[in-house]
Amino acid sequence: MKQRKKAIYSRKSKFTGKGESIENQIELCKEYIRVHHDTISEDDILIYEDEGFSGKNTGRPMFQKMMKDAKAGKIDSIICYRLDRISRNIGDFANLIEELSTLNISFISIKEQFDTSTPMGRAMMFIASVFSQLERETIAERIRDNMHELAKTGRWLGGTTPLGFESEDSSKITFDGKVRKSCWLKGVPNELTTVKTIFKEFNQLDSLTKTEYHLTKNGFKTRNNNDFSRFAIRNILTNPVYLTADEDAYNYLVSNNAQIYSDLSEFDGTHGIMVYNRTLQEQGKAIKIRPMDEWIIAVGKHNGTITGKDWIHTQELLAKNSDKNFHKPKSHIALLSGLLRCGKCQDYMRPKSSRHTDKNGNKLFSYLCTTKEKSHLERCDIKNPNGNILDAMVVEKIKELSKDNTSFMNDLRHARELYHQHTTEYDASLEQLRTAYTENETAIQTLVTSLSSTPESTAQRYITAEIDKLHNKGEEILNRIKEIEGITKTNRMSDNELDVLKEMLDSFNATADSMSLESKRLAIRTFVQKVVWDGENVHLYLFGSINDDEIVLPLHNPTSENDSAITEPLGENSK
Repeated sequence: MKQRKKAIYSRKSKFTGKGESIENQIELCKEYIRVHHDTISEDDILIYEDEGFSGKNTGRPMFQKMMKDAKAGKIDSIICYRLDRISRNIGDFANLIEELSTLNISFISIKEQFDTSTPMGRAMMFIASVFSQLERETIAERIRDNMHELAKTGRWLGGTTPLGFESEDSSKITFDGKVRKSCWLKGVPNELTTVKTIFKEFNQLDSLTKTEYHLTKNGFKTRNNNDFSRFAIRNILTNPVYLTADEDAYNYLVSNNAQIYSDLSEFDGTHGIMVYNRTLQEQGKAIKIRPMDEWIIAVGKHNGTITGKDWIHTQELLAKNSDKNFHKPKSHIALLSGLLRCGKCQDYMRPKSSRHTDKNGNKLFSYLCTTKEKSHLERCDIKNPNGNILDAMVVEKIKELSKDNTSFMNDLRHARELYHQHTTEYDASLEQLRTAYTENETAIQTLVTSLSSTPESTAQRYITAEIDKLHNKGEEILNRIKEIEGITKTNRMSDNELDVLKEMLDSFNATADSMSLESKRLAIRTFVQKVVWDGENVHLYLFGSINDDEIVLPLHNPTSENDSAITEPLGENSK
């Protein structure tokens, strides 16, 4: 096993050339290593330098590279001159120490004599963690206090409003003369009609899939004019903003230990409720719904949409069916997920697994148009292509692209030659246009100055007309400049870029058969812009092709044995 190395990290906000400069920090750390590890050579030391970066957070390029190398097992200890070289944020620092501990990497700060490989160093680590925890809890407490105060007002805190509502502003002047703005929810009638339909259908059908089918069949659309998915429907059904503040709702919330900041008398059967602290949002992670005993609830200013009895019934149905809710299919075999589109309705096609395997034991699958699936064949009835054959044909076609005589390579060469032939002409045109634009702006400025010094007279009308004329001329020049710049940007491909693309294609040709599935997916996305299935042929659109040219691949035996007519919507536990 290759020996792990010592890492030195140094940071300074700006270059000064004296004091605790980057170079001085590194030399002091090297001296520490020489004294304590006399068998370590220069080759066993990795150096990471961030100059010009603040210590307020850890979003620094060389720091991130160091952590990447640490996770890759290249480092056994990190040495820095002083703790604040790593971070001035105690929370970030404590998180770093915790992460290094799990990686079995010691951390040493030579200024403070902080070494996590020693008992005293570990004690310091725990002290730092205590302060970090105290900081987090203090912040959380302040947030909870703010939430409690907001709950007394029933205000909308901002962000994307739920379907059926829009945000309405109101302002008031405080005693000290300042203007305070608040936001409230206001109903959108046509959207609320859709919401009521969703609750009604689900409570009758007891199925997210059947509700989705009903909405798709009858042309219901989201605010962004998309079809409703099962996940969007579920989010609406579980959102308490639609719940009417009545006695049933109050008893339900109390029984689930929610923190209610309104009296029972305010649950008047008319207004809706507002819920604060309902979601847990962490950077880089999916939004989670907190337990109901952490919700902070108040009666809102908006009207309720669904009665307490019906809303509670919906939650009970969802809970009962939670073990058979639809799960997004995870494909471990399909290469073109996210690239393949239906040529009939332009929707994406997803992999649909079969129970069967081929003679080599590979899982057989087809691609299924999502609109066809949702609409029960009513809005799209395109045949399902055999996924195994389609994927293999696309891979083979990309492998062929590296050959010098392919039309794709000829297109790229042609584009490059066209650019080189006209580059002098383009540059000259741009120079002339930019000069003309500058002169035009100067003329406008001269006329504006003249206008300001001219007494009210007939001349003012002519000067104003001339300014408008020059302004329009300037806009035309700018549009022409943008047009030529767009042409040069689109068609420009240097010799080096062409060589790199050729090298990537050669590499794919040589290694595709031995690549992992994930690597092959990533490689295909490097070359392929989109893939379209029209029911008989596969249309391959490549990055870099001229005029959006396509490669048409006739797919023999195109349909899959999975393409039997769908007579019922897929079940909630369908894969």
